[in-house]
Amino acid sequence: MTERPAQRTANRQLAALIAEAGFSNAGLARRVDQLGLEHGLDLRYDKTSVTRWLRGQQPRGTTPALIAEVFTRRLGRRLTAQDLGLDACAPVYAGLEFAGSPEEAVDIVGGLWRKDSGSHAELRKIAFTPAGLVVPSRDWLIGRADEKVARTEVPVRIPAQGRPATPRLAVPLDPSRRRTPAERGPGQKVSGGDLAALRSVGELFRSLDDRYGGGHARQALVRYLEHELEPMLRGTYGEQTGRRLFAAAADLTRLAGWTSYDIAAHGLAQRYFVQALRLSQAAADRAYGSYVLVTMSRQAVYLGHGREAVQLTRVAQQGVGTSAPPVVQTLLHAAEARAHAVLGEVRACTAALVRAERALEAARPGDEVPHWARFFDEAQLADEFGHCHRDLQQFRAAAQHAERSLQLRAPVYARSRLFSRVVLATARLGLGELDQACQLAAEAAGQAAEMRSVRATEYVRDFERRLEPYRDAAPVRGYRDKVAALG
Repeated sequence: MTERPAQRTANRQLAALIAEAGFSNAGLARRVDQLGLEHGLDLRYDKTSVTRWLRGQQPRGTTPALIAEVFTRRLGRRLTAQDLGLDACAPVYAGLEFAGSPEEAVDIVGGLWRKDSGSHAELRKIAFTPAGLVVPSRDWLIGRADEKVARTEVPVRIPAQGRPATPRLAVPLDPSRRRTPAERGPGQKVSGGDLAALRSVGELFRSLDDRYGGGHARQALVRYLEHELEPMLRGTYGEQTGRRLFAAAADLTRLAGWTSYDIAAHGLAQRYFVQALRLSQAAADRAYGSYVLVTMSRQAVYLGHGREAVQLTRVAQQGVGTSAPPVVQTLLHAAEARAHAVLGEVRACTAALVRAERALEAARPGDEVPHWARFFDEAQLADEFGHCHRDLQQFRAAAQHAERSLQLRAPVYARSRLFSRVVLATARLGLGELDQACQLAAEAAGQAAEMRSVRATEYVRDFERRLEPYRDAAPVRGYRDKVAALG
């Protein structure tokens, strides 16, 4: 790639960081090229390129941000291009930053919403990066709730001429961002009704996701966030209202990530989860932050990154301590069990399942449970047990728990029931019950065809891969005929 003319001053900052990271010039170039591939960039740097950077030449385009991300991953702390003595440029990893302030968090997540609601199809093709989990989870763990989130009008001051000055917001709006009608004047004043509406919207989109899959109304949700929620976040509100507003924003942003995850837009989902984690810190809601980390862990499990998934659940448990309600504790331990199971760690998985079971037994009918944790009941715990035993190839136990989950789970949780049905089919297959396995899987395939959920489709395909050794058996031929009839 073409470089700018050499500068006279050697880049001592970059040299110091290369030494700290223990990179060779060739090793740094190789990592920059690999990171570029994650973003569809064919860079082809080599050790000579790094030598030129050390002499003071500035790489073009997004390369400075890529180099900074390489060092961020290696050293475990957020670094910018300027920290490396390079020219600033737009970050290619926008969305994985853990913002330093509520205002910056709104800028980052607002940018994600606007790009996602437009025709930026490439945003949904960004790759998931396990290394991108380290810095945000650490920053959440060691961070504290923001001291102030309120946005109020500055008191009117009287200039020397005796004429009142125009009131201004204590936190200015971003002048580069396009305005909506709700943002004219000093900013929209957020009311209790606005907060109630946000809660209702969340319930609506969660219900659509549970019944029909994340792809059904995901774009409508993102547009709502752009056109309704962002003006509220940039409006005016007091401290208490602001905390509740950021809590609602965290919840809806996590949901946008969840629906993105369900359609296999994994890099985008990861960014939404990171920003939901940051918004939960502005809300001073430690328990919800732990739930976001559990969500991130579930995505890591699904993508086969078990070690990172375990770490996320442990950070969540450490961050929330023992103060969370029993149902939340159950959720945290169950997520850890799933991560151990995908790694084949029987003892650690069993111990986590026991902790989850005991925590749920400690729950009482009168306990105050956060609205986002109310889904976690006996049916959900049975589902977690079923998945764990399936991954550990303990098929008899997997079948028992999957059947129990199906018996207890309400029909409105259609996708979760589909997952349990496939787990049960897989367990039946593992027990040698081919007829039952194929019958259950055919029912699941029919349900998946009615959903916009890549995860649902992948569950069915995973079962079909397990059928390969039996491909000539009559039940398998019958199953394939039924699936083919679905179109």
